[in-house]
Amino acid sequence: MRTKERAREEIDRHRRQLQQIDRVKNFRYGTGSDYNNGVLGHNDILRIGPSFIHEQALMRRIVSQRYPVIFVDESQDTDPDFVAALRTVANETENAFCVGFFGDPVQKIYMQGAGPIPIEEGWQKLEKPENFRCPQKVLSVINRIRAEDDGLQQTRGRYEDRNGASVPVEGTARVLIMPDDERRPERLEEVRQWLAEQDGDENWLAEEDEEALRLLVLVHRVAADRLGFSNLYSALNDKSTESLSSGITDGTAWVLRPFLQFLLPLLIGHTEGRSFDVMRLLRKHCPRLQEENLVGENIAQLLRTLQEEIATLDGMLAEDAETTIGEVVAFIRDRRFLVLDERFQGLVDEYLDADQVTIAAPENAALRFMQCRALELWGYRRYLEKLSPFATQQGIKGAEFDKVLVVVDDKERQLPGFSYGKYFGVTPLSDKDQENINAGKDSVIGRTRRLFYVCCSRALTDLVVAIFTDDTQRMHQAVLEKGFFEPEYVVIIQ
Repeated sequence: MRTKERAREEIDRHRRQLQQIDRVKNFRYGTGSDYNNGVLGHNDILRIGPSFIHEQALMRRIVSQRYPVIFVDESQDTDPDFVAALRTVANETENAFCVGFFGDPVQKIYMQGAGPIPIEEGWQKLEKPENFRCPQKVLSVINRIRAEDDGLQQTRGRYEDRNGASVPVEGTARVLIMPDDERRPERLEEVRQWLAEQDGDENWLAEEDEEALRLLVLVHRVAADRLGFSNLYSALNDKSTESLSSGITDGTAWVLRPFLQFLLPLLIGHTEGRSFDVMRLLRKHCPRLQEENLVGENIAQLLRTLQEEIATLDGMLAEDAETTIGEVVAFIRDRRFLVLDERFQGLVDEYLDADQVTIAAPENAALRFMQCRALELWGYRRYLEKLSPFATQQGIKGAEFDKVLVVVDDKERQLPGFSYGKYFGVTPLSDKDQENINAGKDSVIGRTRRLFYVCCSRALTDLVVAIFTDDTQRMHQAVLEKGFFEPEYVVIIQ
C-alpha cells in the first residue's frame, strides 16, 4: 500500500510540475533536475542533446558551423547516443567539420559507455602506446593485464630528473592477500601500518593528502563503514529509489542538498569564526533575512536569535549528539531557517509520527534517512569532499596518485556486473556469464578486467592490491597463475 501511495504522490508532483512549467522563461544546467526553477540535470542533457541533433537539421548545421572542430575525451565512456549524433553531423558535413574521439576502450568501466569507436571510411586511427604516468613495475603489471584484452603494449613509463639526468622510476607493485573475516577494517589499517614500516614511508598512513594516497574500494559502503556514515549510506542506497541511490554518490540527492549546500557550510563558518561567510549563507538561503520579510523587524534582535539557533544546530550535530537528521530538519522547518524542498513537508510529519524505537521504514528510503544520526552527515561530507584517502574504483578515471591501494573485496556484492572472484578464477561463472563469453558479448570478466586495469594504472610510484578472500591459499595460486605480478611480491598476510 505504501508503494502505491508513493507512486500517487510522484504522479501528483509531476502533474504540478506540468502545470507550472510554462512559467519558466529559460533553463540552465545544474547538478540535478529542478524543472520548475529552470534547472536541467546531467541526465536531461544526455537525452535532449542527441535528440535535437538527430531530429533537427538546423541544429546539425549550427553545431558544425559554430564548432567546426570537436574533440571528445574519454570517448569509450561517452553516451552512445551522443557519439551517434556527432557521427551524423560528420557524415553530413564532409569538408568543414572535424570530430575526434579520444579514448581507450580498455578503460571502459561504465555499463552505458560507447566502448570502441568503429572506424568509418575516410577516418584515421591514431595509436599512442606511450605511458608517461606509471613506474616500470606498474607498467609491467598493466601491460600483462592488457595482454588479455587488446594486446597493446605501452612503452616508456614515468621518468624523473635526478642530478640533471632523466631516469626511469622503478616503483613497486605488490599483492597482499588476507582472510575475509569480521576484521576487514582493522586489517586494512594494519596493512597501511605494515607498508609504512616496510617502506619507511609515512605517506601510507596519509589521511587528507589527496595526491599522496588513495584507497580504491569497489563500493561506497566500505568507505561509509570506515568514516562513520554507514546508516546514512544504507538508508539512501539499499531498497531505495534510483534518484536517491545515485544521488548519494555525488551529493545530488534532494534530501542531501540542504545539508551540503547550506547547513554544513554554515556550521563550519560558525565554528571557524568566519562571520562574513555565515551572513552570506544566511542572506542567500534564510527567508527571515529576505528584504520583504524584514519590514518592521528588530534587526539586531533577529540576528541575535539566528546566532542562538546556529549554536543550537551546532550542538545537534556535535560529536556526542544523538540527534537525528529528522529532528534537525524539523528544527530548520519550524524556525524558517531555510526554504526546504516541498517533499520535506510531508516527510517531516511522517517522521514525527513514526515509531522512533526502531528504524521502521523498510520501503521509504527518505524516512530511513531522517532516522539516522545527524552526526553521520560530517563523515559523508568528508568522503564526498575527498577529505579522506578513500575513493571508489569507478570514481578515479583520469586521476593519479603517488600510492594506490586497490581493495579487492567481493563480499559486499553491491556493484552489479563486476566480480573479482570470477575474474581471478576462484568464483564459478554463471550460465549467463558463460553464454555472454561464448557469444563474444561484454561479460563480467571483461568489465572487471577493465576496472582492475584502470585502478592499477593510477599509481605514480607504488601499487598495492589488497585482496580479501575466504581461501587465501587458493587466491594466492590464482594470482600467481594470472602472472600479472612477480611471484615474490604476492604475499599472504594472516
